[in-house]
Amino acid sequence: MAATGVLKLAPNSPAVTKYKCVEDVNLASSRRLSFAASNVAGETITSSPQLRRRYEANLESRSPVIVSPKAVSDSQNSQTCLDPDASRYVLVFLSIDVFNLFSSPSLTDYSVLGIILGGGAGTRLYPLTKKRAKPAVPLGANYRLIDIPVSNCLNSNISKIYVLTQFNSASLNRHLSRAYASNMGGYKNEGFVEVLAAQQSPENPNWFQGTADAVRQYLWLFEEQNVLEFLVLAGDHLYRMDYERFIQAHRETDADITVAALPMDEKRATAFGLMKIDEEGRIIEFAEKPKGEQLKAMKVDTTILGLDDKRAQEMPFIASMGIYVVSKDVMINLLRDEFPAANDFGSEVIPGATSMGLRVQAYLFDGYWEDIGTIEAFYNANLGITKKPVPDFSFYDRSAPIYTQPRYLPPSKMLDADVTDSVIGEGCVIKNCKIHHSVVGLRSCISEGAVIEDSLLMGADYYETRQTVSGRKGGLPIGIGKNTHIKRAIIDKNARIGENVKIINSDNVQEAARETDGYFIKSGIVTVIKDALIPSGTVI
Repeated sequence: MAATGVLKLAPNSPAVTKYKCVEDVNLASSRRLSFAASNVAGETITSSPQLRRRYEANLESRSPVIVSPKAVSDSQNSQTCLDPDASRYVLVFLSIDVFNLFSSPSLTDYSVLGIILGGGAGTRLYPLTKKRAKPAVPLGANYRLIDIPVSNCLNSNISKIYVLTQFNSASLNRHLSRAYASNMGGYKNEGFVEVLAAQQSPENPNWFQGTADAVRQYLWLFEEQNVLEFLVLAGDHLYRMDYERFIQAHRETDADITVAALPMDEKRATAFGLMKIDEEGRIIEFAEKPKGEQLKAMKVDTTILGLDDKRAQEMPFIASMGIYVVSKDVMINLLRDEFPAANDFGSEVIPGATSMGLRVQAYLFDGYWEDIGTIEAFYNANLGITKKPVPDFSFYDRSAPIYTQPRYLPPSKMLDADVTDSVIGEGCVIKNCKIHHSVVGLRSCISEGAVIEDSLLMGADYYETRQTVSGRKGGLPIGIGKNTHIKRAIIDKNARIGENVKIINSDNVQEAARETDGYFIKSGIVTVIKDALIPSGTVI
C-alpha cells in the first residue's frame, strides 16, 4: 500500500525545504526494488521486474494513510531528519510501498545458498588441528572460527547454509548443532545450517580433492534448492562482511561470477590468487599464487580501487579472498560440463571461466580480513582483538553481531588479579595473578602468582571436581598452576600446566616439534597441545 505521512518537521529543516529525507527514503526504496532480484512466492522465485510492475500498477489505486513520524524516521543508521520539538506540520506524499519497505523479504532471503568450505587437514595450523577441523578452532575467548562466516550469512539474511567438512569434523559438527540447529528452522522458515561430510559413492569413490570438487560432489543436492546464486565461503577467515552488498553488485553488473578482492602487499601476495581488472571491475587476468617474474607481471595500479597514492604503492596487487558469488546455472555448467575434472576454484575454475569469456567481476573489500592459515596468523589475529583504542576485529558490533553456542556459564571471577589490555571469556576463575595483553578462553582457571603475557589461553571444555583431579595421573588440574610464567604462547584446551612452570622460549627457538612432551614451537610461538600435561618445574 502507498502511504501519506503527516510529519512533524522543524520550520527550517532541510526536509521541509527540499524534502531531502523523504527523497532519500524514496530513492532507497526504488533502488531496493530494482536490485532485490528475488521474492519468495509459493515455491517459485519471481524476479524484480515482476515486483516493479506490480508496484507501479498499484501506485495510483492506493489510498493515503497516516504514518507516524517514528515509523518513517527509525532506521539502522539511527540518524533522523525529524525534530520532535517542532510545532509545524507539513503534508508529504510518499510514493513508498510500505509493505515492501518494512515487511518484504530482503535482497537475499531464500534466493542465495551459502556454501562454507571446511578446508583441508590444516597442517600449517597443527597442533591446533590435531583433534579438530580448522573451522572448529577456538577464537576470541568465546567463539570458534566457523562462527564468523555463519554469522556473516545470518546478518546478511542468508539463512540456507551448508558446511562441507572432511577432516576431524566431530567437534565442528557438535558446535554447529548446538549453536544453530535449534533456532534456524520452523513453520514458514526455510532456514538451516547443515553439515555435509565428505563421502564415497558408486559414482565417486574419492574424498574431496579440492574446493571445486567438494562443491561438485554435492551439486546434486545444491541444485535442488530454489535459489538464484551460490555464495561460496571459506570457514577459516576472520572478517565482517555484508554479503547483501556483494550479491547486489553481482546482480547489478549482470556477472556470471563475482570474486571478493582486496589490495595486497608484495610480502603476502604469493599466498593468494592475484588478478588484473579493467575500468569496469571485470577480471581480465587471474594467476593463482604466482612467484618470481609471474608475480611482478601481476602488479597493477590499485588507485583504480579507490586507494590513495601512498596506499597504492604499498599494496600494488589485487588478491582474491577465496569468496565467490556464482549464478546457479553457471556453477552447474562449469563444474559438470566445462571443467568436470577441476579440483580447485582459484587455480582452475576461475581462470578457466575468465578465458572462456564469462563475465567474472571483482568486488572490492577494503576492511579487516585475515586468513587464519598459520600458527602465527592465528596468534596475531587473536591478540589483535586486545588492541586499543580500536582492535583489529571487534566482536562488539551491535549491527552485525557474531553468534555462537549458548553455554550459560557464570560470570568470570577475578580475585585480587591484575588484568590489563586483555579479553576474558565466560566462566573463568582468576586468582591473585597478573595478566597482560592476553586472551583468556572460557572456563580458564589461573592460580596464584601466575604471570600471563602476550598469550592465548583457550580454556577448557568442562569443569573438574577435586575427586576427578586426584584420580588422574600426575594429579594436576586443568588450568595454570601457581607461580607459572607464560609468555608469547598458545595454550590449547584442557591443558594441565603445573606449578613453577616457565613457558617463555628464552632461547628464541623458532621451530621445534616436541609432541611427546606436549608442545610445538612454530615461528617462535610455543603451542601446548590440547589435553597435554606439563609437569611442575618444566622450563620451555
